[in-house]
Amino acid sequence: MFKLYKGAWIDDTPPHLTKKLSRKECLNLLDKGGYLVRNNYNFDVIQNTSFWYIIKDTFEGMDELSSRTRNKIRRSLKTYNIKRIQPDEILRFGLTIYNSALEQYKVKAQTLSSEQFKDLIDRQIKDGRFQYWGVFETITNTPVALAVCILHKDCCEYSTLKCIPSYLHNSTYPYYGLFYEMNRYYLQDLKLKYVSDGARSITEHSNIQPFLEEMFNFRKAYCNLQIEYKWWLGLAIKVLYPFRKILPIKKIQSLLRMESMRRNEY
Repeated sequence: MFKLYKGAWIDDTPPHLTKKLSRKECLNLLDKGGYLVRNNYNFDVIQNTSFWYIIKDTFEGMDELSSRTRNKIRRSLKTYNIKRIQPDEILRFGLTIYNSALEQYKVKAQTLSSEQFKDLIDRQIKDGRFQYWGVFETITNTPVALAVCILHKDCCEYSTLKCIPSYLHNSTYPYYGLFYEMNRYYLQDLKLKYVSDGARSITEHSNIQPFLEEMFNFRKAYCNLQIEYKWWLGLAIKVLYPFRKILPIKKIQSLLRMESMRRNEY
């Protein structure tokens, strides 16, 4: 099922279930609005491509991890209480964590008002697939990080991860315990096919995916990227593509970077 997000039609189906669209199917979507269709197909192919999802499809507990990672997980689990939480808890403390994290992004992101945040959570509750996790200091019960996951029939997407920045730079490692507990729950307890941190980043504003590969043995599930543009945008892409490495406007850079991924040239 495709949804319109910031002018782009994106498939809301888990990536292992998507298929290549015909041009007619793409144009039918564009007739409803938006300026491009972005789709992936051939999920987890053997050959390397320029587009992928970051996934983990096995869980072997602490044994699969380096001693450095194990030590950080133990420190995290000793310092924090990490657990699944209900939507009303996210509504109570989530906005503070959410906005404090956004303010530290390399790519400028708009913070949310309390009303916007409530509307977001209300939509997720109505959707029915969203699950929430919280990271709380054990002694004070202070919430320092959160995760929002989308649970599908046989896989789970780690949709949103936010942490108060000061806690990311101390020696308590909140994300280490959070990822370990989520991986354990979804892969070992629920026995899902895989968990995913999503597709390759177009804006490249976060280092979370390399972190997951290095520390938690996530891997790249390569696939092909399909893009269909509105005619005027397609023309602009063709004209600007040769200058993609020197254009200074970030939104245009992101579009041209995505086109490079479609062509397997990035």
